[in-house]
Amino acid sequence: MSPTSMDDGAVRQRVLLLDLDGVLVDTRPVMEEAWHSVTRAHGIDVPFEAYEQHLGRPFDDIMARLGIADAGRVHETYSQASQAASHLARHFNGMTEVLHAFAAADWRLGIVTSKPLNRAAPLIAQLGCPFATVRTPGGPGRGKPAPDPLLLALVDLAADPACGTYVGDMEVDHEAARRAGVRYLHAGWGYGRPGTPTPAIAHSPSDLLQLLDVSDESAPFVAGSLL
Repeated sequence: MSPTSMDDGAVRQRVLLLDLDGVLVDTRPVMEEAWHSVTRAHGIDVPFEAYEQHLGRPFDDIMARLGIADAGRVHETYSQASQAASHLARHFNGMTEVLHAFAAADWRLGIVTSKPLNRAAPLIAQLGCPFATVRTPGGPGRGKPAPDPLLLALVDLAADPACGTYVGDMEVDHEAARRAGVRYLHAGWGYGRPGTPTPAIAHSPSDLLQLLDVSDESAPFVAGSLL
């Protein structure tokens, strides 16, 4: 996929926006441990699997859907336990190399996640990739599945929705992309279903390069290049 020109002759910037949990980083062990801490501390009889079904939505929204009151106190417990268990997180195999390939092909990269910034920042730093924008809860706009965080990320990058692609792993990601007018690719290695109508599915991070016509030969770190 080569850069396209707008009617005024300007080149449109290609943008790849990605979710964090289940797309860039495997945080399921962290979230499961944090949720168990919540159930013990607050006497909540809701299994992690029920919580997991709503991943991608703002935390307060998830609590409302699960019928759990006092979401603020619960979130405080969850956040503290999540930070304590952050060492359990791992980025998905091959993801860093794929991100560098997109950056080398002159794509602008951004993250749109429902994880608060204080918990997202250490995970993002592990990837060692230059993200031009990171959108998390707490700023203006509504959370996913509303299109607001995707549109705000595009505003950050001065990019048109037609030039953007969002990679997510939950139905709320698919809905947010549709409502924002952004192309959606489903991360098949993630935690959730793609939703309907069925989008294009990347079964591994390297599939993103093929689906978006990016050559991995443009990656800045090539085997043997440091010898």
